[in-house]
Amino acid sequence: MKKVTSIEEYIENHENWSDLLNELRSILLSTELEETLKWSAPVYTINGKNVVGLGAFKHHAGIWFFNGVFLKDEQNKLVNAQEGKTKALRQWRFSENESVDKNLVKAYVLEAIENQKLGKEIKPVRNKKEVVLEGLLKDALLASRELKTAFEKLTPGKQREYVDHISSAKREATQINRLEKVKPMILEGKGLHDKYKNC
Repeated sequence: MKKVTSIEEYIENHENWSDLLNELRSILLSTELEETLKWSAPVYTINGKNVVGLGAFKHHAGIWFFNGVFLKDEQNKLVNAQEGKTKALRQWRFSENESVDKNLVKAYVLEAIENQKLGKEIKPVRNKKEVVLEGLLKDALLASRELKTAFEKLTPGKQREYVDHISSAKREATQINRLEKVKPMILEGKGLHDKYKNC
């Protein structure tokens, strides 16, 4: 998707949907939501939190509600764009020549604003993998209290980097070589890829 620098440009780039997008935009602008551009698309926020977005695609255009799962949706207008993947996001799709019930759209938007003010949102859950020590690294940590202490002070992400780096080598000689190279880094409290970060 081409990066856009304004809402107007986004709408111009979707000229077959421009009338609908402008109509939906006017409804959104009639509320207290703040208009912004995120991910090269119009997004409407309150207190810095995403509430509603506008989008145009090949076969439909419409609005999406970032925490639409909490909307009552008594008119059955909302769909889950990616069933099984999307937990909170819901879309209201419009096809070509479909008219917009401004009052109904605004009612949904106002409910979404109220839900956001009440703090109704699904926070993403990060899947934390457990660090599993094995093989040469485990033996090295058992053999050196200093190395073990330094390793335990590292974040789980940095620990996993070292575990994966050493265990991914197929030959034992390569594993030994990698272990010897990373020992000083572990003792210094550095992550395997720290030198590439914040460059």
